[in-house]
Amino acid sequence: MELKVKNGAKILGGLKLPAVGLLLFAAALAGCGPAITGEAGPVEAGHYRKLDDRAVRCELCFRRCVIPEGGRGFCRVRENRGGKLYSLVYGRVYSRQVAPIEKDGMYHLLPGTDLLALATASCNFRCRHCHNWTLTQTGPENLSYREMTPEEVVAEAVRRGARTISGTINEPTIFYEYLYDIARLARKRGLKFQFHTNGYISPEPLRELLRHTDGVVVDLKGFTEEFYREVADAELGPVLETLKIIREKGVWLEITNLVIPTLNDDPAAIEKMCRWLAENLGKDVPLHFTRFSPSYRLTHLPPTPVSTLEAARKIARRAGLNHVTIGNVPGHRYNSTFCPGCEERLIHRVHFSVLENKIRDGKCPSCDSRIAGVWE
Repeated sequence: MELKVKNGAKILGGLKLPAVGLLLFAAALAGCGPAITGEAGPVEAGHYRKLDDRAVRCELCFRRCVIPEGGRGFCRVRENRGGKLYSLVYGRVYSRQVAPIEKDGMYHLLPGTDLLALATASCNFRCRHCHNWTLTQTGPENLSYREMTPEEVVAEAVRRGARTISGTINEPTIFYEYLYDIARLARKRGLKFQFHTNGYISPEPLRELLRHTDGVVVDLKGFTEEFYREVADAELGPVLETLKIIREKGVWLEITNLVIPTLNDDPAAIEKMCRWLAENLGKDVPLHFTRFSPSYRLTHLPPTPVSTLEAARKIARRAGLNHVTIGNVPGHRYNSTFCPGCEERLIHRVHFSVLENKIRDGKCPSCDSRIAGVWE
């Protein structure tokens, strides 16, 4: 299978995948299907610098890994071969599914429509609470995949009635080249493109991708350096820089915050986060507080009390944020969108299902307040 690659990148010989038992089964359930191996293989990455002794510095994310010949970056999917950096996951889809756009944490961009969600393997974070750890906390050679060109991805989205394509489930930054080519093609076919990210992408590649992007969901995992360091093996500062760049470029932005008992549920930290969001991103940025359930290395913690989420929402509203929801609590009143002017319920949701959408021409039908978002 021939892959069309940005900037004429060369395709190397394919990698053989081992049997992976439970992980392969999990990938199949996620929509990947059986492994298909062929002539496709790693492609030369963008956004890196050659160093002495055939080492390279990856400049795609804030880690800026220095990678010796034969080594890989922190993300496990970018490898130094002969002094050149290669992506091991271009054209290799490890999970794909059509789902409501709300399932991707996006509530104000074409609500009630479907998207085609794509994932590869691994991540540039090491979150102890990751719900997708079978996909994100291993290398690409340990999982089943399906080869798909960007053209095939876009064609499948059109065929299956998806209005949007999203890089999600694992961190989209690490399959940047693949997503970039998909995003450009999606726009040409009249589709929207978005990605759901931890926000650890460097400014230059971020700005390039945003030129072809309609929406971004950022997981703001907490609001202390201690939390980021101990729970995600990362830093908070670069994520805040990413948020500012997305807002600066005028791309629609929504934020999710998974509230984890004892780790990031301190009311003072939540208030500080909400005030920062209102002051730096504007009061119309949607913020979604979502419920934690025990997973991966945090199975000893309890699920988030609903009362904690409700208290967080009150803090956010007092800080001036107009659109604050509660997620992972099916049936909760505040999983819906309300008019900040008259408090009428405008989008009635039950979990990921939209039961009613009263917004017309981007406005509340009762008080004519403009509702921020990307509507029909």
